[in-house]
Amino acid sequence: MTTLDRPLTAAPPATHQPRPRPGVRHLGPNWYAAVMGTVIVAGAGAALPLRAPGLRGAYEVVWALAALALLTLLAARAAHWLRHPDQARKHLADPAVAPFYGCLAMALLAVGSVTLSVGQGVIGKSTAIAVDAVLWPVGTVIGLVAAAGIPYLMVTRHRIAPDGASPVWLLPIVAPMVSAALGPALVAHLPSGQWQEAMLLGCYALFGMSLLATLVILPMVLSRLVHHGPLPLVLTPALFLVLGPLGQSTTAVNNVADAAHDTAAAPYAQAMTAFGVLYGVPVMGFALLWLALAAAMAVRAFRRGLGFAMTWWAFTFPLGTCVTGAAGLARHTGLHAFDGLAYALYALLVLAWLLAAVGTLRGLVSGKLLAAPRPAPAVLPTATARTT
Repeated sequence: MTTLDRPLTAAPPATHQPRPRPGVRHLGPNWYAAVMGTVIVAGAGAALPLRAPGLRGAYEVVWALAALALLTLLAARAAHWLRHPDQARKHLADPAVAPFYGCLAMALLAVGSVTLSVGQGVIGKSTAIAVDAVLWPVGTVIGLVAAAGIPYLMVTRHRIAPDGASPVWLLPIVAPMVSAALGPALVAHLPSGQWQEAMLLGCYALFGMSLLATLVILPMVLSRLVHHGPLPLVLTPALFLVLGPLGQSTTAVNNVADAAHDTAAAPYAQAMTAFGVLYGVPVMGFALLWLALAAAMAVRAFRRGLGFAMTWWAFTFPLGTCVTGAAGLARHTGLHAFDGLAYALYALLVLAWLLAAVGTLRGLVSGKLLAAPRPAPAVLPTATARTT
């Protein structure tokens, strides 16, 4: 019997194969940036002096969303390690992905802190203190491991091209700075005396650790830009990551000064307050300079066709740290100019969060964000191309 003689019923029906459902195999540690970028909207908003009706409730909703996202992501990442250990090891071996393990520490720290400052109205003050008392030390330990471990891998395991320096390198070493900025909120809940003083000075040590590491890495990032040109389009938002250690360090020294008022001796408390202003004002000035440069590069990238990617979350958390830094300077100087700066930066933060959140939801619904990454063009540097 020829093909033409076969009955029509013998032909297989034309059906559309269902698209495979995306799993967690390609769920990387960079997803914690979405938690950070969400929770900072609530935390930075609560740090502003504005107290309008309904704002507190809005912050509580955003905090709850971030806390739920963190719990979901922790479960998904645990499944990733259990089901796909080969892919998890590849992430650690990839110099473009491994630095994002710093985001795990910062997500834990940020959610814990905002639970104390915002979430206590929902779950109660004692529970909020307990949550932060757990998440701060856990996040700090993970951050210290990342701050030391990721550079170790970069030196001993990773192969980085001459033009491979990236602002992403700041992620693991800025995690201790987040601990320094958020730890002072727990000082008042510790036993007076040695415990409180140790916490204050420990936060200063974490501040110095992160700051000096930033001063080592930042020149390499700027040198890469000057000598090798702009970053690939998809990585351009990562330039905003430089704002993280700048805004967070300003926040840290001012938060430590606040906590020192009731715990440290008078000369040290006054010195810490003075240092918060004398350090924070010039650093905030540099942050605004870098913001202008990063914004100009982002506009250039958008004009050249930059589409949504998870790197858009780099627009959020670093901006939020500048909001809290400006709010701290406003508290200690009484200048309305810093209040105005904090409000302006917060407006940018909310806009950036809306854009990143909408893009992420669309990518999750379509399945694109959890699909296997496409091979990178050969022209891109090895150390950065795999983040696309």
